[in-house]
Amino acid sequence: MGEVAFDGPPERWTALLPTFADMAFALGGGQTLGIQNHDRFASEAFEELPGIDFDADDTVELVADGVSKELFYEMNADVHFIDPHILRLWYGWDQSDVDEIADNVGPFFGNFIRRHSDDWHDYRYYTLYEAFGLMAEVFQAQDRYQAFVELHEEMLALVDEHLPPADQRPTALLVYPADGAGFQFYPFRFDDGGVSTKQWRDLGLTDALAATDVGHYSFSDRGTLDIEALIEIDPEVLLVRNYGGASESTFQKEVVEPLQDQAGSHSVQAIEDDAVYSAGYLDQGPIINFYHTDRAAKDIYPDSFENVTLFDRERVAEIVHGNI
Repeated sequence: MGEVAFDGPPERWTALLPTFADMAFALGGGQTLGIQNHDRFASEAFEELPGIDFDADDTVELVADGVSKELFYEMNADVHFIDPHILRLWYGWDQSDVDEIADNVGPFFGNFIRRHSDDWHDYRYYTLYEAFGLMAEVFQAQDRYQAFVELHEEMLALVDEHLPPADQRPTALLVYPADGAGFQFYPFRFDDGGVSTKQWRDLGLTDALAATDVGHYSFSDRGTLDIEALIEIDPEVLLVRNYGGASESTFQKEVVEPLQDQAGSHSVQAIEDDAVYSAGYLDQGPIINFYHTDRAAKDIYPDSFENVTLFDRERVAEIVHGNI
């Protein structure tokens, strides 16, 4: 999107995907004016922070009826933390629409870094903390950013300290339920490199797809796996997305029990061993990543991480407040 200049830290801003909404919130920028889907935003991670106010109901749902330019005029944001390619590819915007909002409302500043498998993304990707560092420049909040970097390094050190040996870590399959009848899942590879699979790489899981020719879900490749494919891959752990905010009882009722009732499903070790877990949300910034990693570690390695805190809510809250 070229060079973007700011007179000062933005006071009114919006994201589309939660990754950048999380980053800006972590830097003390307050909450986003809008978001793609409320049910794909792990705002409960913010609500768990002591002394931090976050009102998910005060966030505009941007895709209820498509993403309209009228909503952008109504929000009147100083900056849009959105990759404009997403607006063109997913929501039918033209370049003229992007230019109109950039000229009349506020510039765009963002990059789609959820996954690395889309052929249209022929420009640089950023890691979570590389993108977060650029966001810190926008908000002039390098002190908060550096505090998060240090806390993140401490979390990774704790992970390394408590992880079981590599040969004792399970093979895991990460999927997202596809629309339609029957059990059909979109597959995701851990080595995709995007921010959405960061916690699985950090937790040292062996990707059950690594020994297969199954690709990673992308905008142009939406192939699915059925129950027969799950039986053939036979993961020791099955991670199911799209139930990030659901209760454990809801996840059991809507995912685990129907899977167990499928003919032949008990040939899948993960299903037989009751090792089917909610994989959380697709998008994450630094706070949601702490939240995701902590939950995943306790699910997959309960003996190793039962008494280990990877999401230090009090310290995160202090950084967000600027008490560093």
